[in-house]
Amino acid sequence: MKLSELKEELRFKANPEKAKLLQGFFKTGKGEYGEGDIFLGVVVPESRKIAKKYADLALADVEKLLHSKIHEERLTALLILVDKFHAGKEQKKIYNFYLQNTKYINNWDLVDLSAHKIVGAYLTDKSKSILIKLARSRNLWERRIAVIATFSFIKDNRFKESLKIAKILLNDEHDLIQKAVGWMLREVGKRDLKTEESFLREYCKKMPRTMLRYAIEKFPERKRKRFLYS
Repeated sequence: MKLSELKEELRFKANPEKAKLLQGFFKTGKGEYGEGDIFLGVVVPESRKIAKKYADLALADVEKLLHSKIHEERLTALLILVDKFHAGKEQKKIYNFYLQNTKYINNWDLVDLSAHKIVGAYLTDKSKSILIKLARSRNLWERRIAVIATFSFIKDNRFKESLKIAKILLNDEHDLIQKAVGWMLREVGKRDLKTEESFLREYCKKMPRTMLRYAIEKFPERKRKRFLYS
């Protein structure tokens, strides 16, 4: 499988009209979080198909793809890494590679489709201290990686790590972090409502409203209001 062929397939699936919409949706304007990101307009299901086709692409070529200025090329690189990881191929190497390249995992969809499937999955039976370091990073995307990585633990009904990261990021000013923390708290609540409500009772007055609204999104209206206006 050749990198050039993969790129050609992505360009064949390009949609200029969709690309224009995506560049607005992912905030690519000057001063916005995705400033300068370039889109082809390829939908995620198509990127997944291409990633699976090129799952055996050499890691050196995956790195070149990940360093691309084009969003869908970086996304496809990450999807290939996820497939490689879950095939049991060089998991430690892929985990280390991922953390060495966080500079290029630089939009929320890139993080959300990969962090828990690589970082979280790798750390299942290992020290979680790297997540604390990432949560305290100045880099927005490293902080989001720290939060989303814990989704892997939540799926195993392990909530301690998510709550610990939530506490660290409780006063984060970026709405992408507030939304991510709120989302993970909501996922905790889907599995253990008492645990989520206990956390919210202690911290709901301290957390940003965006974070709280995401966390209580599925609550009955009466309960939502109780947390919002307590």
